[in-house]
Amino acid sequence: MLYLQFIFLLLMLYTGSRFGGIGLGVISGIGLTIEVFIFKMPPTSPPITVMLIILAVVTCASILEAAGGLKYMLQFAERILRKNPKRVTLIAPFVTYTMTLLLGTGHAVYSIMPIIGDVALKNGIRPERPMAAASVASQVAITASPISAAVVYYLVELSGVQTDITLLSILMVTIPSTLFGTLLMSLYSLKRGKELKDDKVYQARLKDPVFKEKILNTTATTLNEKLPVAARNAVLVFLTAIILIVIIAMVPEIRTIEPGSKPIGMAVIIQMMMLAFGGVILLVTKTPAGNVPNGVVFKSGMVAAIAIFGIAWMSDTYFQFAMPQFKSGIIGMVTMYPWTFALALFVVSVVVNSQAATARMMLPVGLSLGLSPALLIGLLPALYGYFFIPNYPSDIATVNFDTSETTKIGKWYFNHSFMAVGLISVVSSCAMGYVLGQIFIA
Repeated sequence: MLYLQFIFLLLMLYTGSRFGGIGLGVISGIGLTIEVFIFKMPPTSPPITVMLIILAVVTCASILEAAGGLKYMLQFAERILRKNPKRVTLIAPFVTYTMTLLLGTGHAVYSIMPIIGDVALKNGIRPERPMAAASVASQVAITASPISAAVVYYLVELSGVQTDITLLSILMVTIPSTLFGTLLMSLYSLKRGKELKDDKVYQARLKDPVFKEKILNTTATTLNEKLPVAARNAVLVFLTAIILIVIIAMVPEIRTIEPGSKPIGMAVIIQMMMLAFGGVILLVTKTPAGNVPNGVVFKSGMVAAIAIFGIAWMSDTYFQFAMPQFKSGIIGMVTMYPWTFALALFVVSVVVNSQAATARMMLPVGLSLGLSPALLIGLLPALYGYFFIPNYPSDIATVNFDTSETTKIGKWYFNHSFMAVGLISVVSSCAMGYVLGQIFIA
């Protein structure tokens, strides 16, 4: 019966994924109701902590966007790309990686994609090379961001298991490992696919005057827009917030209210700081609060929070109910082959399209199996598996932004532009993360 119920769980996740976003959350709500009232599973608690982290971070990042700070960062990134156009395949993935690292969400990179494609085309570089890698890098970096919901959730849960685990110790594993994966992916991309002059499909399209006009005379840029000083100030305030969060995480005494008492948890600190500095940005830049909900970051973040609400609650209810009976068999397999837990993280991520939701679903499973924090942190990059099926917004947007149409979803669906770079990045990041986890965590 448990296996049938697991198939039902996957079916509900698959059905929700067909709708995407909010659909994932509400379809999972149907699954949760069936689990409780038909399968008689005791409902677990909803994922409040993860949702509040997402809401707080997204609120602050959305105010940054409304104040022009996101466009300021975009212009800075574009200047780097245009100063080094021949190296766009190497640089672009690290640009999108850095944006996600700072913002805690990968939904802020859509605006840079047309620019990456434009720089590549104007220099005779196959746009698929930098664009596909940049899309993957923007998602891999979530496991390296000090304010992402996935990282903070791991910190909250694992610090209760091993007291010497801090935000810094997690980042000492995830940042180098994901940078390593991004580097390998970028190096691979340098020669992937045919050169544009040798690509018969592309050259045939150039014979179409409309297509040729679009390629030759369309320029995507943000540099011709003059931004107010408030945009720069918003970025400075936001960066100050991130620096303060890292300092507070490193020095528990700062978040200890009374001598001898337990320090305030980092989940609460991040929620508090993001809300507070969102307010500071609003005051310093005099940004109209009514503009905040209109941005891409706010809309994407709210959708993600609702999706996680349903997905994590439904899945957690099943795993808590089934784990006592599955535990012995799974323990044997994971003990003998630790990498299999990375595979489990990856597969779940493919289905649910969210690293935070995957973390909320699978970290309690890993802890109940007795897996070490060093291993669990080292395998964090495996939370990113949703490139495997090319239906994630950043991948779809990247395909649409590539005017050359070299970044594509293949005839057989799985032979798409993101598959090879995604696998290289995740596998190499996990391998490096495993090694660094043994050094810094164990």
